[in-house]
Amino acid sequence: MTELFSQTVATDAWRAEATRWIGSELSRVGRRVTGEVVQRRIRPWSTQLVVPSDRGTVWFKANCRSSAYEPAVHLALARLEPGEVEAPLAIDVDRGWMMTTDRGTTLGDSHAATLEEWQSVVELAARVQRQVAEHGEVLVAAGLPDCSPATVPARYRWLVDQLAALPADHPSHLPAEEADSLRARTGAVEEAVAALLAAPLPVSLQHGDLHPGNVFVVDDGMRFFDFGDAQWAHVLEVLAVPYGFSTRVTHHPWAALLDAYAQVWADLLDREALESLLVPAMVTHAVNRSFTWLGALEGARPEELAEWGDSALYYLRLTHEPFPPEEPESGP
Repeated sequence: MTELFSQTVATDAWRAEATRWIGSELSRVGRRVTGEVVQRRIRPWSTQLVVPSDRGTVWFKANCRSSAYEPAVHLALARLEPGEVEAPLAIDVDRGWMMTTDRGTTLGDSHAATLEEWQSVVELAARVQRQVAEHGEVLVAAGLPDCSPATVPARYRWLVDQLAALPADHPSHLPAEEADSLRARTGAVEEAVAALLAAPLPVSLQHGDLHPGNVFVVDDGMRFFDFGDAQWAHVLEVLAVPYGFSTRVTHHPWAALLDAYAQVWADLLDREALESLLVPAMVTHAVNRSFTWLGALEGARPEELAEWGDSALYYLRLTHEPFPPEEPESGP
C-alpha cells in the first residue's frame, strides 16, 4: 500500500526527525532554533514547518514522492537565475526536504495585486523562460519532470489507462465507455503537439502555479518560489493559471496580461500568432496538469480525496474542451 504522506507527516516521530534535521542544517549555516517549530499546514502533496531562529524566521517544506524533486530544482534554478530565484538554506534531495529564508508576506497575500503587478509577474516568467530554455538538461537532471510536447501523447494514453483502472468509487475513476471515447480522440492531442512543435516558441520552465501568491518582492524586484508543480513543458502552458485568475477571480483584462507576456517573445512570434498557439498549448497543459494531480494524490487520505480527488479526471477531460471556453448563450 502506498504510504499516506499526509498521515505520516502528522506523526510525532516524523516531526521529531524533521526538527532534528532543521537544527543540524541551521547549525551548519551558523544559525540556531530559538523557539517552538510549528507545523503550519498539511496537504497530500506537501507540509510546511515555521522555524524561529536567531537570524529570523525560516520555512521548512517536505514534499510527497511525486514532487520530491522541488528542492533540487529550486537550487538549480537559483544557480541559473539568482536574481529571480533565491537559493534555499538547505536541501535533502533524497527526502524532498528544503529550508528557505522567510521573505515576509508574498505579493498576493499583501494586497490584491494590481493589473500592472500581474503584468510584471507574467513578463518576468517569460524572461526567465527565455533565459533557462537552453538549460533543460540541467533542470531535468535535477528531477524536473519532462513534459515537453513530444512526450504528451504517450502521457495522455497512460493517463486514460491509469484513471480507467482506478476503483469505481475513486473520484477520478474514468468509466470504461468514456475511456474508449478518449482513446479514440488521441489524434486531437497529437495535432495539438504538432502545432506547437511547428512554431518557434521553445520548451522551458513551466512554473505550474504562477500567481502573485508565489512571488516575493525583494529590493524592488520579484523572486519566484514554490516549484512543486513545475515541469519542463511548452512555455505557453505557464499562462493557464494567470488566465484562470484573470477570468474568474481578479477580472483584470486578459488581453493586457497576454500583451505583457507576448512582448518578451515578440522577436520570435507576433502577438496574434502567439495567442493562436494558446489553443494547442492548453491541450498539452490539461494532460500535464492531470499527470501532476494524479501523482499529488497517490497517497491521499479518504477525506483528502473527497476534496481534491477528482482533479486528475477534471483536467484530463479539459483536454478536449475548447479554449478559450465557449460563452453560454444568453436569452431563451
